[in-house]
Amino acid sequence: MAADGIEERIEALLRRMTLEEKAALTAGSDVWHTAAVPRLGIPRLKMSDGPTGARGEAFGGGTSAACFPNGSALAATWDVERIERVGEALAQEARSKGAHVLLGPTVNMHRSPLGGRHFECYSEDPLLAARIAAAFVSGVQRRGVGTSVKHFVANDSEFERHTISSEMDERTLREIYLPPFEAAVREAGAWTVMAAYNRIGGTFACEHHALLVDLLKREWGFDGVVVSDWGAVHATAATALGGCDLEMPGPARHLGPQLAKAVEAGEVPEAVLDAMARRVLRLLARTGALDEATEPAERSEDRPAHRVLIRETACAAAVLLRNQGDVLPLPRGLRRLALIGPNARDTCIQGGGSARVLAHREVSVLEALRERAEGRFELVYEPGCTSHKGVPVAKAPDFAAPESGRPGLRMDFFPSLDLTGEPVHSRTTGGFEQVWMGSPAAGVPARFSARLDGTFTARESGVHTFALTVAGRARLLLDGEPAIDLWGPHERGEAFFGLGSPERTAELPLRAGDRVALRLEYSKEGAPFLGGLKLGHLPPLPTDMLERAEAAAREADAAVIVLGTNREWETEGHDREDFALPGRQGELARRVAAANPNTVVVVNAGSPVDLTFADTVPALLWAWYPGQEAGHAIADLLFGDAEPGGRLPTSFPFRLEDTPSFPWVPGAEGRVEYGEGVFAGYRHYDRAGVPPRFPFGHGLGYTRFSFEAISLSAEAAHEADLPLRVAVELRNVGERPGGEVVQLYVHDPEASVPRPEQELRAFAPVRLAPGERRRVELALDARAFAFWSTERHAWVAEPGAFEIRVGRSSRELPLRARFRLKG
Repeated sequence: MAADGIEERIEALLRRMTLEEKAALTAGSDVWHTAAVPRLGIPRLKMSDGPTGARGEAFGGGTSAACFPNGSALAATWDVERIERVGEALAQEARSKGAHVLLGPTVNMHRSPLGGRHFECYSEDPLLAARIAAAFVSGVQRRGVGTSVKHFVANDSEFERHTISSEMDERTLREIYLPPFEAAVREAGAWTVMAAYNRIGGTFACEHHALLVDLLKREWGFDGVVVSDWGAVHATAATALGGCDLEMPGPARHLGPQLAKAVEAGEVPEAVLDAMARRVLRLLARTGALDEATEPAERSEDRPAHRVLIRETACAAAVLLRNQGDVLPLPRGLRRLALIGPNARDTCIQGGGSARVLAHREVSVLEALRERAEGRFELVYEPGCTSHKGVPVAKAPDFAAPESGRPGLRMDFFPSLDLTGEPVHSRTTGGFEQVWMGSPAAGVPARFSARLDGTFTARESGVHTFALTVAGRARLLLDGEPAIDLWGPHERGEAFFGLGSPERTAELPLRAGDRVALRLEYSKEGAPFLGGLKLGHLPPLPTDMLERAEAAAREADAAVIVLGTNREWETEGHDREDFALPGRQGELARRVAAANPNTVVVVNAGSPVDLTFADTVPALLWAWYPGQEAGHAIADLLFGDAEPGGRLPTSFPFRLEDTPSFPWVPGAEGRVEYGEGVFAGYRHYDRAGVPPRFPFGHGLGYTRFSFEAISLSAEAAHEADLPLRVAVELRNVGERPGGEVVQLYVHDPEASVPRPEQELRAFAPVRLAPGERRRVELALDARAFAFWSTERHAWVAEPGAFEIRVGRSSRELPLRARFRLKG
């Protein structure tokens, strides 16, 4: 339907709606749905997390979904066309879950590498983040599914995340933190924006009139829905007048019926309510929800095309940080390969929190290399050390459900909080980390209890560790004996967004082949908003893991070490406390590299970590959280079937103390200062003269490129005559086809205000055959030369001289040209 037709239909509905019906549209009916108005045929609208996959209603144990690479990985491709394709695929995924709006992308900025959701965000640079955000939104919405650009704004860490006040000046906000939101709204036309938990300058994001009304809706012309983050609304009139249109989740606490009362009392004009309801109806119309008679059931659709896209995107995102002696790609004729490291077997495909999905499958590096090795070479595996934070989540194949014998445990749900009555729903589950917001299944009330039964079979002899973490109440029985009791009152820990218990453990000595009857009882009592359960299991570990890894490496032609973090270290709900890799992984890298000169380290992490060992290993490949095809993609890269195409979207520091935000994070007394101002990311390293370990934009490939010439469409021009066109001659001087990212930075030597040494203003990924030369054109508009003036409250491009710098990273810019902006 044309826009005019949509608006006419909306106005006709509004005229027929009662005050109470209009108010009902401003609050969710449950965790994922808006309210329906049956009298007028207005249905519910369904939303789903998240930015790397459409999970559907269940946090665990529901329908499976495609899992794409994490946000930082998507930005590392620097490829907007690819991201649009990813967006289109995610829209298909959302439709398979019956969802009309996908809650993403996450476009907050990389500020501190310790930020819990750093992995979920795109970049430290506002231009790169803006281009990726706009591409993501365009791709998703092209298929008729809405996006929710989040979290508006300055929601860049998890410390005191529900109440912290982000304190920054106007210029910093405009130049660094707003551009990705602006591009998503003004260029890509995002249909919803999610207001954050935090405060900005002391005002809650959901009540921030200056940001939500004056800037977002008036200045940027946003005509979509401002939806609250889940549980971020604190008041009725202040929220409605502040510009938030929809309170989630339901049932309503502050909007909905409370808003109708506030209108009747004269606290909120009815025109404000009309505007809120109008935006929700517009979203229903845009997504097609207004014309759907029934909501389709969630489906698990493991599409081959999505598998291919995930695998190729993971390769395009991987960053080759170091490759001394061309150790990569590995030679085809190797006879024995040592695969080492905790993340080789337990490869982490995604970060934690609301971004997590139940993936169709999880391919580890060990699985993929075993498949590749068959009949070609000998593969030897040693973990070397551990990388887990808590006891790892138990694995379904170690358990068998009663009667059926299927992998996992039988789970019976009861309509009471004390396991009384007959079960109202039963299923076999292999997901031993579950989160419940609302009902866990059809016919099960939101306040329920559950019992999980089955047998555990030990694969190794020794002491087995079982662990339990809960949001609510739970107890674990092994062979009928109480093992872990979290049924009574307990303190809170980090798990389940800070709403869960600390982890409790029990040890049990077993011989290989021993079977243990396991019963796990759960009640949602004490967890009114969110319930959760995690069963962990750690098998016995050898005491000489490091020595065994060294020996395996010494006897092999080459060694591949897979190190990293996992979704317990990098997750929504809390920030990391340490910059170091967990456990003895750094020591493992150094010792294995000393044992074998052909050592490759693959880092499987979403955010920068301490890479002190980097200079001791010949090859270093950063793989991010690559999505469900992780192992296949990393195998492709190791053997040269694909080239690592990524370039760093964020600077990797030598030390945490070198990062620009270090003096100010995590914050104190309810505030976090953005004291680095506009000197964020590489802007800080350039200004302070501090070298990064690996600079913003850095990345190697399996061929070499020469930046040979630069030319401008004009040496001087008035602002009205822009854009300026910059042409760059690029040549592949290597022996393989490959890709390069042409990066253009602008330096302003005559600014009247302190400006960064240089700022990324344009980029283009290019792929060339061996010997091929190409002319690459980039365009610079007035904004490329501008800064935000706090005096004029506007973008200002001052007349004067500028230097155009072009190259392959922020620290390698061989081409320079002068340009003068005329007054």
